[in-house]
Amino acid sequence: MSKVETPRPIRGTQDIFGPDAEAFAYVVETFERVRKLYRFRRVEMPVFERTEVFARSIGETTDIVSKEMYSFEDRGGESLTLRPEFTAGIARAYLTDGWQQYAPLKVATHGPLFRYERPQKGRYRQFHQIDAEIIGAAEPQADVELLALADQLLKELGIADVTLHLNTLGDADSREAWRAALLGHFRAVKGELSEDSQERLEKNPLRILDSKDSRDKAFVAEAPKIDDFLSDEAQAFFAAVTGGLDAAGVKWIRSPGLVRGLDYYRHTAFEFIPDEGSVSANTLGSQSTVLGGGRYDGLMESLGGAPTPAVGWAAGIERLAMLVGERGEPNADVVVVAESDDMIPAAIKTTARFRELGYSADLIVSGSTRKRFDKAVKSGATCIVSLRSDLNGTTANVRRSDPDAAEVEQEWLKMKPYILS
Repeated sequence: MSKVETPRPIRGTQDIFGPDAEAFAYVVETFERVRKLYRFRRVEMPVFERTEVFARSIGETTDIVSKEMYSFEDRGGESLTLRPEFTAGIARAYLTDGWQQYAPLKVATHGPLFRYERPQKGRYRQFHQIDAEIIGAAEPQADVELLALADQLLKELGIADVTLHLNTLGDADSREAWRAALLGHFRAVKGELSEDSQERLEKNPLRILDSKDSRDKAFVAEAPKIDDFLSDEAQAFFAAVTGGLDAAGVKWIRSPGLVRGLDYYRHTAFEFIPDEGSVSANTLGSQSTVLGGGRYDGLMESLGGAPTPAVGWAAGIERLAMLVGERGEPNADVVVVAESDDMIPAAIKTTARFRELGYSADLIVSGSTRKRFDKAVKSGATCIVSLRSDLNGTTANVRRSDPDAAEVEQEWLKMKPYILS
């Protein structure tokens, strides 16, 4: 009989285990704790939506829609897509589920996303993000609130060597005037631009500013700047955001080259980026952005809704976990050992009771009876409760490896008469 070949994992996916899984969980747990401090409501979103949700919100001409989405036709002939990001689905739910009644709505979520792109360090085809959004708030204070949440999250994760890079894209009139100036600037040198930038020129000239191609660098450096086109209202908005960040103790630097290509983005654009030469920069390599987002006041209209101000950000859990570093699995508060098989029922009862009291507990009842206690010692447990019976009757011993285990020992002494009765 021929040997059955074991299926291989799909390229761009990962099985997370051990210290990596603990780091992943630590990121999620910290995010959940901090978002509660800021009173962001938890939402759970579908893993797939109608393809048009992403095509209309992300943009037909973007690489995400044209090259990276996992789309398929269901049995009813409808085109569906595995979500490549959270914002579009949340915006759709805001319009279809009546969430307008809660505006301004502060929501947060996390989970898997899917993009068909080249796998590389910290980037996968199934990846995971944390996401926070404020919908229905036009005030600059919403931007400040969202950025303060991100800043505190990174600090509580122990990621201190990153800096908030901040820019303004202006209001709709400012952005349109800037776009027209960029068109004129880049059209004059179109033949010298990279192929990608030539393709982007008429569709979305702002995306040329993101180009990493050496052929574009000189022209990007000489391109018109948004500051020359900002209306008084747009300048006041940005000043309120930066003033609020200063008041909140969030450090930031101005990054005039930071843009968002899609037309529905307005005002604030931001990214938290590792400081040059820092541990985080060395860890992430070329994939340097830790967390990013911006204000997208025009998105709801692309989905058929009324004009609705909104701002949000997202961060890759895998990247954050890389910066957090490996985290060992915590030792059990107590390990209960049945050193003789007839004590197994008592050991099970003891373990169950400790868990009811809120202590993490492991149970050792298998393997050689002579080696069970040694196995418990090697586990590094804070406290060991050992149960055995012999010719002298039933005995129960407690071994503490940590002074803090005194509380566990006291709980055992309370339950001992009941367990051994």
